[in-house]
Amino acid sequence: MSSFEIGQEHFVLDGREHQIISGAMHYFRIHPDQWEGRIATAKAMGLNTIETYVAWNFHSAQRGEFRLDGQRDLTRFLRLVQDAGMHAIVRPGPYICAEWDNGGIPAWLLADPDVQMRRDEPRYLAAVQEYMDALLPVIAPLQVHRGGPVLMIQVENEYGAYGEDKVYLRKLVDMLRGGGITVPLFTCDQADDEMLSRGGLPELHRTATFGSRSLERLQTLRRHQTTGPLMCMEYWNGWFDAWGEDHHVTDPHGTGDDLRELLSAGASVNLYMVHGGTNFGFTSGANDKGSYRPTITSYDYDAPMAEDGTPTPKYDAMQAVIRTHRGLGAHPVRRRTPAPTFVVTQPASTTSLWAFVDRHTPWGEYEEAPTHEQIGALSGFSLYRTWLDLPAAALLTIGEARDRVQVFVNRQPVAVLDRAEGARAVYLPATGRATVELLVEDQGRVNYGPRIGEPKGVIGPVLVDGRPVHGWQAAALPIEQWAAEAASTPGTPATAPGIGGPALSVWHLDGQVPADLFLETSGFGKGMAWFNDWNLGRYWGKGPQETLYVPAPLVREEGNTLVVLELSGAADAAARFVPGPRWSTTTAD
Repeated sequence: MSSFEIGQEHFVLDGREHQIISGAMHYFRIHPDQWEGRIATAKAMGLNTIETYVAWNFHSAQRGEFRLDGQRDLTRFLRLVQDAGMHAIVRPGPYICAEWDNGGIPAWLLADPDVQMRRDEPRYLAAVQEYMDALLPVIAPLQVHRGGPVLMIQVENEYGAYGEDKVYLRKLVDMLRGGGITVPLFTCDQADDEMLSRGGLPELHRTATFGSRSLERLQTLRRHQTTGPLMCMEYWNGWFDAWGEDHHVTDPHGTGDDLRELLSAGASVNLYMVHGGTNFGFTSGANDKGSYRPTITSYDYDAPMAEDGTPTPKYDAMQAVIRTHRGLGAHPVRRRTPAPTFVVTQPASTTSLWAFVDRHTPWGEYEEAPTHEQIGALSGFSLYRTWLDLPAAALLTIGEARDRVQVFVNRQPVAVLDRAEGARAVYLPATGRATVELLVEDQGRVNYGPRIGEPKGVIGPVLVDGRPVHGWQAAALPIEQWAAEAASTPGTPATAPGIGGPALSVWHLDGQVPADLFLETSGFGKGMAWFNDWNLGRYWGKGPQETLYVPAPLVREEGNTLVVLELSGAADAAARFVPGPRWSTTTAD
């Protein structure tokens, strides 16, 4: 058993002064069979601790459910950290930001429009209590004084950027303590006087988040944490990317120099991120600071360890700083072996999405266009349908698209209304009596700021030439189920040189050596891909991401299946695999 406490000047581990040198690594962004190797590479960098958020919605996709299997096995992840001779810091939220869908707060909670998130509100806190009642029995036995690796637990996350409800924060503290958490608790906020004041409690240790000018930011933190160790809980050594923008990169040596200053000042640090991983499936979030910007699938983050876990030049620079600071010798690490390169020229089959819609969709009836929350579309796609008389061209307008609406008249594409572009209107052609369908994609819930928790879908009113449209059918689309069905049942043999969307296409890939793969997506338009039923995430021709990462544990020698949902259409129907990740544009920060 060990002891850990926050002393008057330092962290104290087993009675000795202790400087935490940690790296953020999210188990929910990494294939579980790769956890051990990623942790080992982080340790070789010189780190003594791994930090992870816990994403509430990843464990509780439905209310009353709390899954701990497979990729959700938090106990296994933390035990692997311990087996590597490292400690752990856990940040359970309930809000985590993390460029993760809705900041980790489950979408099912939003079905009640009266719930007020991240404050002292009974319905919200009742749900948080359910979450803590399920989570804390997992974490409590893994605390350091009970023989586990967990040193500290965070309360909320950068709360000073959102609110200042001290009663709410104290109720979270009571939940943690009532659930058996006895290790030190702390808060983190950006290195800003107002945020540090708003987001902390006098009885909790404050930490700060920043990515440059470390000595200056530590002085800001010291004004609010007047005693005890200083810690940068998120040292932003990279940054995340949004669709249609540049891939961010930072200078490895400049990052290393600033880190050297921080460590030499005696501060503890948590690198955000040491390894970013991937926003598989529908898990990526979005930002909206006046304009909606969805986060890409890759969470490479320009971190020291790339999306596939390989060390980068930034790793080399930071490893040299950390290991020298700790008095450790050099430690060579494995470099990337280029991924296999091959092309499967034609899909084995392509099936129109409409075929699945017509066979399987359980429609709900609504007078007004409903939100996603009203139809139970917690993520992914939905379809809205109505019937209109269009003797002449007519202007269709909606209150807001959240987030991308493909408009079809009699199953023919008419336009795309994209939230990021502010598009809300389209002319419908003169077709007489027509079926109008709106295929809606939730591109990720906002994860930061006041727009957390907003409704998704078609936000009304819906008007045609200024008159309200009444009488709708709407349904959440079970895209995961349809992708699995497409992979396992014969479809229409593909003969065209491209793919007409929306459609699900299937390729069979035999004779593969199990290894990481990178699916090139620059030849596709927009959609999602699955490899052996694992949802690799979204792709989009607007970049900057031009590949989807396929973790090696998914790849078999025989019987591999790739499924692609192409929404708009692709000129080239080939599935191309390339040696490594590709970016269309980059920018140096």
